[in-house]
Amino acid sequence: MSPIVIKTIQFFLSLSLLIVLHELGHFIPAKLFKTRVEKFYLFFDVKFSLFKKKIGETVYGIGWLPLGGYVKIAGMIDESMDTEAMKEEPKPWEFRSKPAWQRLIIMLGGVTVNFILAVIIYIGMAFSYGEEYIPADSLKDGFLVTQKAIGDELGIQTGDLIVAVDGEKVEKFGALPLEIINGNTITIKRDGRTFDQEIPVDFIATLLEDEDKARFLSLRTPFVIREVPEDSPNKSLGLQEKDAIVAINGITVQYQDEVVPILEKSKGSKVQLTVNRNGKNIPMEAQVSDEGKLGVIVGFKTFEDYSEKGYFDIEKVKYSFLESIPAGIDKGVSTLGGYVKQMKKIFNPSTGAYKGVGGFAAIGGLFPDGWDWPAFWSATAFISIILAFMNILPIPALDGGHVMFLLYEMITGRKPSDKFLEYAQMTGFFLLIALLLFANGNDLYKWLFK
Repeated sequence: MSPIVIKTIQFFLSLSLLIVLHELGHFIPAKLFKTRVEKFYLFFDVKFSLFKKKIGETVYGIGWLPLGGYVKIAGMIDESMDTEAMKEEPKPWEFRSKPAWQRLIIMLGGVTVNFILAVIIYIGMAFSYGEEYIPADSLKDGFLVTQKAIGDELGIQTGDLIVAVDGEKVEKFGALPLEIINGNTITIKRDGRTFDQEIPVDFIATLLEDEDKARFLSLRTPFVIREVPEDSPNKSLGLQEKDAIVAINGITVQYQDEVVPILEKSKGSKVQLTVNRNGKNIPMEAQVSDEGKLGVIVGFKTFEDYSEKGYFDIEKVKYSFLESIPAGIDKGVSTLGGYVKQMKKIFNPSTGAYKGVGGFAAIGGLFPDGWDWPAFWSATAFISIILAFMNILPIPALDGGHVMFLLYEMITGRKPSDKFLEYAQMTGFFLLIALLLFANGNDLYKWLFK
């Protein structure tokens, strides 16, 4: 099956689950407070529905426009803009007749469910799969800067260790790039000294110029032989798997980033190697190709091999069911916190982060090319966090807009007029359409020109 098809199936499966549960978050408290729900829809039913069935007082259905879903609650000004019904006298079962605190709970139900769902997924993942990561402080000789221009802009170089971002200790190497993107200051350890370095305000914009630039940090790996291909100019040299090159022309080396520049200067010539095999150094004379290569495949086969040789540690954590609960909650809170930091940068034009805002294609890109359940659930939990945050923004037409007006009513004792709410809803709707066009326009631009 095509990777695009697999991604698409996963995208719609995840989106459908999240929409239905979000709308249930409104539906259930509405029913508990005896508020009539006229419609419950997955996707929008503009002009017609793919499926609909009335059960009791509610029509349940599936629309054809996959831009979200909705519950139509009687007596509520929403995206349906049913102004005629609002002209009638309020009925006891209508949303507008209920106390403000009940209306607030109904409106907060969707985002609450989205966040709780993400936490439940993270709890399940912690219990089922545990956690495996490389502790950042176990990289004894620092990391590799794969994009020198990015490193120069950030003020880091190969061999550095970033020990903190915004004063918070960096625990996991894999989380480091995202923490830098969300941060303002990094703490660098270099040659025994520690100092702080400001992150350029437009650093995100620099990364967005090229997707490869986002992978500007990597692990430093030793120049260890994995395989010598048949067509290698050094096939007859006697190199064996796990041989480590420790010196070239008398210059001590350990990592691939130290070997590459020496070979570059020795293109097409012979070099004297010192090869360590099982603790014993063996001298060899090798031929460097015109491209500056030895013609060998390097690197250990597994991360465990690197760990056994002491290059870095691998932390493996298994959680009992009870232990997975706080671990899942912590993951949910930290993911939400990280996303809030990203949004702050997006709303700051000087960062250029708005250029990275994506629509449906960007969200679909979160899913793997093949069926990978841990990756699927991880993406679903993250999207659920996004939906919770985006829906609580104080924008009319979103849950957060309704919450904003309800809080105003509860604090002042004055309810905004229906006419004002209609205009606010319409304004919010057009704003959301503009944001939707901008986000998906960004996706289209990247697809066409990058």
